[in-house]
Order: sequence, then C-alpha cells, then structure tokens
Amino acid sequence: MGAAHQDAEHAGQHMDGIYRYQRYIYDMTRKYFLLGRDSLLDELSPPNGGTVLEVGCGTGRNLTQAARRYRHAKFYGFDISTMMLETAVANIERAGLSDRITVAEGDATDFSSQDLFGVPVFDRVFISYSLSMIPPWREAITQGLAAVKPGGSLHIVDFGQQARLPGLFKSGLQAWLAKFSVEPRADLEDELKALAARTGCELKFERLLRDYAQHAVVRKPTASA
Repeated sequence: MGAAHQDAEHAGQHMDGIYRYQRYIYDMTRKYFLLGRDSLLDELSPPNGGTVLEVGCGTGRNLTQAARRYRHAKFYGFDISTMMLETAVANIERAGLSDRITVAEGDATDFSSQDLFGVPVFDRVFISYSLSMIPPWREAITQGLAAVKPGGSLHIVDFGQQARLPGLFKSGLQAWLAKFSVEPRADLEDELKALAARTGCELKFERLLRDYAQHAVVRKPTASA
C-alpha cells in the first residue's frame, strides 16, 4: 500500500469519525454557518446538457439543490467520507434525483473523474466549504481546475479569516470550527492568483460578510483562445 493511499485512507477515517453522528443533523445546523453556498449554486448556470462536479459533496445537499435548479444538467460528486456518502445517497434517492446525480468515494487531492464517473472534464466544478477541511488544499484546487473543460469554471466558497467580525463572535466561531478540524485558508486568494496566472485563467475573488467567507470563480479560456 503506497503512502498516498494510506494518507487518503487515514483522512477518510478521520472524516468518518467527525461526522459519524453529525451527518444526521449536518444540513439542519450548518445552514446557519455555511453562508454563500446558495449564491454559488445560483451562479453555476451550466449549459443545456452540461455536467457539474462537486468536490467534497458531503451529504449531497448542494447537489440536490443544484439539480432542482438546473434540470437540464447532470451532476456528480465525491467525498472521502464513506459515512457522508451513505447519507448523500439516501438524500438523493429521497429527492428522486438518482437518475441525474451520481456520487462516489474519492480524494479531492488525487482523483480521476474518468475513473470515478467515466467523465473526463466538466462544464462546472465547485468546492463548497471543503478546502478548510483538506490539509493539502492547494492540491485540491489544482485537481479541481484540471477537471474543468475549456471555457468552463471552478467555483469556490469557504470560510474567510473573520478579520472584521466582533472579537467575541470571531473567537467563539473559530473555537467551534477547530472542533471539526476546520482551518480557514488565509492565503487562498494568493494561491488562486498564482494558479490563474500559470494557467491563463480569469479570476474573480471577493470577501463576503466582513470576511466571514471568501468566494472565487476561476474561468478557463476556451480551447480557441
């Protein structure tokens, strides 16, 4: 067994440990904290017959919401936690969307969408509040962008540094996040700027709600550009 496989297996076990019971109340509680997710879904706008991939799909909440918005597209997602995937499959089946949403177990830092889904690249790829839980998060961004078609886009929303929030609220929030191994990525903007420059992509980056969250869209040039 290689080191990379062992790392991925350990990461999956770690996430399973965190969400063994949290997965049952995750969507009910996280809607008050994971701000900006629905705005991200609103901006996806995949083309007719398009494909959308979520990296770190968790309970499948975002995928089911997106599939209801965009009935002309097909959706895919993967997660490293088998327990979260069990919940995702149940939620997708309950929503009656199994024909348009496919999920699988995968590692955000080292995945082949061709192997997982038989789809090499996607019109849209999005990562919602997952980078702050992935220690090698830079690799996840690189992998996510590599899975985007020419002319497509990578969409990201995650926790910011909360620099402009009231002190007590900020310290309480950060203590709560630490319990779930969540670490906001302070240099996300710099990393995305460097990645966009290397790949010839266009970057839109913004800080939301007094830096509670950060949001980015990385657009790939078309094949003829």
